[in-house]
Amino acid sequence: MSKNPLLRQEDSKVEVTGLEAKYYDTLMNIITLGWYPSFIQKVIDDLGLREGERILDFGAGTGRNALLMREKVGSSGEIVGLEIGEEMKGQFLSKTAAYDNICLEDRRIDEPLPYEGEFDRVFISFVLHGFVQEKRDAIIANASRALKPGGTFCILDYANFDVDAAPWWVRFAIRKVECPLAGDFIRRDTREMLAAHGFGDFSEDRYMKGYLRLLQAKKL
Repeated sequence: MSKNPLLRQEDSKVEVTGLEAKYYDTLMNIITLGWYPSFIQKVIDDLGLREGERILDFGAGTGRNALLMREKVGSSGEIVGLEIGEEMKGQFLSKTAAYDNICLEDRRIDEPLPYEGEFDRVFISFVLHGFVQEKRDAIIANASRALKPGGTFCILDYANFDVDAAPWWVRFAIRKVECPLAGDFIRRDTREMLAAHGFGDFSEDRYMKGYLRLLQAKKL
C-alpha cells in the first residue's frame, strides 16, 4: 500500500478484465481512431531491437507487442511474456501459438520473479504508471535482476510533465479517464526512480506532442 493515504492500488485501472479485456485490441483501435497500431509499430521500431535478443515482456497483454518484437529479434531470439489476466492470456496464447520462441508465464510483475541476469531487454508498456510507488520500485528491481549487465529496461508510458499546464485534452485524460496513480507517476522523475536501482545511460523518444515517452535505461 502506498504511504500516501490518497493513493490506493485498488484504484488502479492497469489490470483490465471482462469485456474490456476480451476486446482490448479492437477497443484501443477504435478509441484512438485507428492511430494505435501505427503508434505501437513506431515504438517497437524505436527500440532498436537486434536479432537474437531475449526479451522479458512485463504485462504482456494480448500478445500484440510480442508479435511485433519477434519481427525484430527473429527466430533466434526469444520473448517471454508475463501476464495474469485470464482474457489477456487467452488472446496472447492464441496469437502467438505459431511461434515456439514466444512463451507466456502467469506471474505478477510486482512480486519476486525467478530471473537472474537472463535477458537483453525488459519491456513494459503503459503498466508502470498503474502501481503505487512501492510496487513501481519492486517492478524496477525485478527488471534489474532479470537483465544482463548492460541490458536495457524499456518503458513506454507517460512522460513527466506539469499536468496543470497541459492542454485541456491531456488534463481531461489524466484526471477523468486515468486513475489517480497515473497523475502521481507523471509528477515523479522517472529517471531518478530508475537511477535509484542502478540504471543509467538514458535515452528517450517522445510521442503525442511529447506527453508519451519511450524511456530506455541501461543496467550499469
